[in-house]
Amino acid sequence: QRLLVESGGGLVQAGGSLTLSCAASAVAFSYYDMAWFRQAPGKERESVAAISQSGGSKDYADSVKGRFAISRENAKNTVYLQMNSLKPEDTAVYYCAARPGSGGSLPRQPYMYNLWGLGTQVTVSS
Repeated sequence: QRLLVESGGGLVQAGGSLTLSCAASAVAFSYYDMAWFRQAPGKERESVAAISQSGGSKDYADSVKGRFAISRENAKNTVYLQMNSLKPEDTAVYYCAARPGSGGSLPRQPYMYNLWGLGTQVTVSS
């Protein structure tokens, strides 16, 4: 059973927008910090954005600040990533990840997250 399922990826032109969704099942969603990572071919997986259990704290990679927005709806067990002003360098597989919330800072290291989705491809054409 897949616990985290991403959707919303696709092909978009530069300057366009996409919204990714990650639906969680069989987990106490509201107790988890959630994050989006991405991995481009030949590159390491990198943090894109993270959000705390309550949604009160958010963290963004410098490369996406001002363009991407992370949000969550605990009642729907879903986390979102709104991506605007997309660039070709945003092309990657985007992964949803979760970790039990600690109330502290939101980590950017992939190994700090213990639940992962299978990813959704985002391709931005120039």
